[in-house]
This record gives sequence, C-alpha cells and structure tokens, in this order.
Amino acid sequence: MPLPTVRLLLAAVGVAACSHAPPRANESTRAATAPTPSQPSAAGSVAQPSANDTISRLADRGRILGDSTAKVWLVEASDFQCPFCKQWHDAAFASIVRDYVNPGKVRIAFLNMPLNIHPFAKPAAEAAMCASVQNRFWPMHDSLFATQRIWEKLQDPASMFDTLANENHVEMTAWRACVKQHLTVPLIEADYDRAKSAGVNSTPSFFVGSKVLDGSDADVRGALDAALAANKSPNQPR
Repeated sequence: MPLPTVRLLLAAVGVAACSHAPPRANESTRAATAPTPSQPSAAGSVAQPSANDTISRLADRGRILGDSTAKVWLVEASDFQCPFCKQWHDAAFASIVRDYVNPGKVRIAFLNMPLNIHPFAKPAAEAAMCASVQNRFWPMHDSLFATQRIWEKLQDPASMFDTLANENHVEMTAWRACVKQHLTVPLIEADYDRAKSAGVNSTPSFFVGSKVLDGSDADVRGALDAALAANKSPNQPR
C-alpha cells in the first residue's frame, strides 16, 4: 500500500517570522486540512511512472518520519535558510521527536517553502530532498540547520552541502546526479506552490489536525496534545 504523501490545502497564514510578504495580524490557530494518503492508481492502468516521478515519490516518502499507524500528523512548512526555522528546530525538534514520534503517537512531514528572500534556501532544499531519495532526509535536515550560519555566508554553499551529504552516509554518485540534474525541484516547487496558493507567506508554520500554528514560538506541543486527546476512543482512559 502506498505510503502517505504530503498534500495540503491550507487556510491563509501570516506571522512575524521569515516572510516575503508583509505579516498580517498574528493569529494562533486557523483551519487546515491534514495530509492524506496517496491513492492507488485505477485498476487496469498501464501508465508507467517516469524516472523523475519515481525520484519524487521516493523523496516524498523519505521526508515523513514516524510510525505509519500514528493518526496525528505534524506538518512543518519550513525554509532551511530561515533563522526562525532554525530557532524552532534547535529549541524544539529533538524533544518533539523524542516525546511524540519515537513512541509512535505522531508522524512528522516536512513541507518545503524556500522563500525568495533566502538565496540558498532552494539549493539547500534540493540537497535535503536528494538525500531523501535515499531515505537520508532527516540526518541532512538536522545538519543543514546545525550549519546554517556557516553556509548562508558562503559565496556558493554547494561544496558544503556535498560535505554534509557525505558525512550523513549518502551514496554520493546518485546524490550528486540528483542535485546536478535538479531532479527534486518539481516536488519542492509543488510544495511551495501548494502552500503559497493557500496564502501561506511565512515560515515556520505548523499544521496539526485542524489547527494551523505559525512562528518559532508556536505551541506545537499543546496542539499535538489536543489532537491526541481528540483521537482517543471515548472508552479509553485519558
């Protein structure tokens, strides 16, 4: 059965964070549609996926973290060069994984939103998504945020991205070919367009159940706890 893909139809979001449009009045929550499983092709279909479609599918699956039986999703719309995204990552990501993902309660998916104010955000997203093809997205994700303040100051961070991929045990020949040929750009641009068309203008933004939260100080834990409580059976002790 196909693994879930990240498909979002989001309400408009504005926040004092990384933004390429003037922030709107801050709001703590808005309605959202959670990621939904991809659907199998119609019976009898003989259409064969293109090579790039296969790359996109692998990259899409690789940026999902957690037990496939978890009913609660945390989807993060993020930009690898955004300082507020790094701030949230450094302060909260590891503990969210420890307390919610590792026990099998929550799945996390990363939605790429490289803003045009960050010249290296899209190349960084390509580096991460090409690693995702090999199921190495999350180590690369952590490394990119950990070293953001170094590579964002370089004239060209490509060689550093190469080093990070190598350090994260990515098969380099395939990864370099993926980056050079921009094979994950269609997926990255689809992520961006999906969020942008719904009115999302800033990063980080977080989607939990029916809630949309924005900003590096968003109460993600509170939203996860509420979603988990709502998913409990009426007869299950709380």
